[in-house]
Amino acid sequence: MATTIAATATAAMKTKTTGNRRDNDKATTRQRQTVPRAYNFSPGPAALPDAVLECAQAEILDYQGRGLSVMEMSHRSAEFVEIAERAEADFRNLLGVGDDYAVLFLQGGATLQFAMVPINLASEDAVVDYVHTGLWGTKAIAEARKLCRVNVAASSEEDNFNHVPHVDTWRLNPDAAYVHVTGNETIGGVEFHEYPNTGDVPLVADLSSTLLSRPLDVEQFGLIYASAQKNLGPAGVTVVVVRRDLIGRARANTPCTLDYSAHAAANSMLNTPPTYAWYLAGLVLEWLKQQGGLEAIAEVNERKARKLYAAMDGSNFYRCPVAKRNRSWMNVAFTLADDSLDGAFLRAAEERELLNLKGHRSVGGMRASIYNAMPEAGVDALIDFMAAFEAEYG
Repeated sequence: MATTIAATATAAMKTKTTGNRRDNDKATTRQRQTVPRAYNFSPGPAALPDAVLECAQAEILDYQGRGLSVMEMSHRSAEFVEIAERAEADFRNLLGVGDDYAVLFLQGGATLQFAMVPINLASEDAVVDYVHTGLWGTKAIAEARKLCRVNVAASSEEDNFNHVPHVDTWRLNPDAAYVHVTGNETIGGVEFHEYPNTGDVPLVADLSSTLLSRPLDVEQFGLIYASAQKNLGPAGVTVVVVRRDLIGRARANTPCTLDYSAHAAANSMLNTPPTYAWYLAGLVLEWLKQQGGLEAIAEVNERKARKLYAAMDGSNFYRCPVAKRNRSWMNVAFTLADDSLDGAFLRAAEERELLNLKGHRSVGGMRASIYNAMPEAGVDALIDFMAAFEAEYG
């Protein structure tokens, strides 16, 4: 990138030339107006860093003097290939992904991966192990059952998905094609904080809402997939990190768009990719590097979660239903002592520009998603509001 996010954003804050080369003779400029930003606790699509949005705004009409927007570029152009290669390099650098893994930027969200994983890693008569910890696990299991034999090795469904079953209770099949876990259940706020060694059986993980929120030992996994709209970028891109020895196992007659080997051979450009979403993901990756990398962002994320849970645990008005050992850093689910106050709570929160705190329709209550782009000041503002609401209604 010829200019960094910080430099581009700084330039955008000073002046911005409007129009394109056809009307440059007008030399029209205007000052960038500061727009108040609400604190967005949406679970996804989620908040993006201000610096990333400012950089994208500055480049929306003219990408680095090329005279066109990234949205208008051919994915085969030298300009976009450079964007794509830089994004992959930054991703590998942040997570420490070695050459023995392919990094794919695909479409279809994590939901498509529910099918692509068994299609590529298991035959129709193979057994696959799934650990069931919430709604996204439910969806992944349902899709896999259409394609192979599923063994639910462990489940917390009887306890309303309020924890991750202890590893020593898992009933794993030693002949399984893979073991699948959902690293963080975005809806229920239940998270794996460590992952088991599954030996020669590849460990597969849906890390949509935790990837890039902290360091990760990628070599524990055979395959990782994550939709972008949490910590990586806007909706539209899904990252798949797959060990190269697992590529090329797709079933006969698998369509090329569902075959990891076809995507790997084409450098994720088998067909036209979501170019603008990929570009924005690249800006987020650059921003993460500027924050000090995953070790630094993990310190902030852990601190945000710790203080929010502490506020709930110190209250008789709010309750988190998740076992403490599995509480999510990213999605903090909670309920009010009187659910008839839920509407008042949400209306009052919006008045303070604390947005998207309503829990998923399947579980109710509240949920504060505090991904990388949520500043600590936003969590502090939420805690202050919760205390004030409790003082009034508790």
